[in-house]
Amino acid sequence: MAIDLRIPNLGESIVEAQIAEWLVAEGDFVKKDQTIATLDSEKATVDFPAPDSGKVSKIQKPKGATVKVGEVIGQLEPGNAEAKTAAGAQSTSTSNTPPPAKVKEADSTSIPAPAKVAIEQPLPVEATTEKRVMPAAQRLLDENNLQAVNVPATGPGGRLLKEDVNSHLEANPSAGVSAAPPQIPDDANDKIVPMTPLRRTVAKRLVEAQHTMASLTTFNEVDMAAVIALRKENQEAFQQRHGVKLGFMSFFVKAVIEALKTVPQLNAEIRGNDIVYHHNYDIGVAIGGGKGLVVPPLRNAGRMSFAEVERAIADLAKRAQENKLKLEELSGGTFTISNGGIYGSMLSTPIINPPQSGILGLHAIQDRPVAREGQVVIRPMMFVALSYDHRIVDGREAVTFLKRVKELIESPARILLEV
Repeated sequence: MAIDLRIPNLGESIVEAQIAEWLVAEGDFVKKDQTIATLDSEKATVDFPAPDSGKVSKIQKPKGATVKVGEVIGQLEPGNAEAKTAAGAQSTSTSNTPPPAKVKEADSTSIPAPAKVAIEQPLPVEATTEKRVMPAAQRLLDENNLQAVNVPATGPGGRLLKEDVNSHLEANPSAGVSAAPPQIPDDANDKIVPMTPLRRTVAKRLVEAQHTMASLTTFNEVDMAAVIALRKENQEAFQQRHGVKLGFMSFFVKAVIEALKTVPQLNAEIRGNDIVYHHNYDIGVAIGGGKGLVVPPLRNAGRMSFAEVERAIADLAKRAQENKLKLEELSGGTFTISNGGIYGSMLSTPIINPPQSGILGLHAIQDRPVAREGQVVIRPMMFVALSYDHRIVDGREAVTFLKRVKELIESPARILLEV
């Protein structure tokens, strides 16, 4: 009896997803827990595993389709994939093995003539069953408005491969051009791409923040000379001992935690008519992922060392680019740090990530002339911006927070001494 392939529970409050990719085709045999498709939810990309071993008998929802949790997207006929594959291979081997030749007896002085053996010829591709199109080949067919029936297949068992489509296009440069292009109202060169669930959620939350919060931004500038000198002096030893580079972000994470201890309103959120003050410091780090902005939090960052912070950020950034972050790794967070400086941003007003009450924006470090003890000197300076929810954070607290961060970064020994 066929098993329904249903969209699983994707996490709290997530009711739908988008089929990002089918990794198998109808008729393919799969093993239990093998990833057969990927799903884009509003928070992350999720693998869809096969519930059992067997053959994918039907794909009901195509790539790009929006589906709800619990909806059936295909069917699987249970069975032992390895056994069927082995049986198929044995059958093929047997059918291609020539029968033993019958040779007449001869005396030892005579040499028997070679036996004539009739070898069974494989059926031409056209004579096999329905053509099976591999996923990569199907994508190429769709991109070029081609039909699989018009492309000769050379893969095992009559499978249509990506290489077959490429060869067909090279031999027929005008192939696929006759298909009617989509009707685009303006410029024919415009490319229309549906928003991913993650991008839609980011857009929704940013607009929500603008409409529901009394957002205000205050600025300051930080002299980065002390941190730069400390990193330069200890970078080699730090990297040898911990296996990761000492970056700027760990200093700011530590400075933010100390500043949040001074101004706990920025580590709080509004729930109805109440203010919830968080005792943990789960610092979200804004990362540009493969499919959009994600903000995975560093859980209990107040208990982490500099090396643990750097390793955690490097791991999260790598997996965000590969779309491998898990749903539970993207939820929560009590305060956020966004580093636009890595892209060259000089100054910005970051948008708060609801339901948090504050976000610190970091910017590019630039040598600028500043006054020091009555002298104009050139220093590596960074603008920092704090956006905060004015409903629970007053201007005095916001300025105090930003000033505290500035003091700690300009004198990083105070972070270790907690003074």
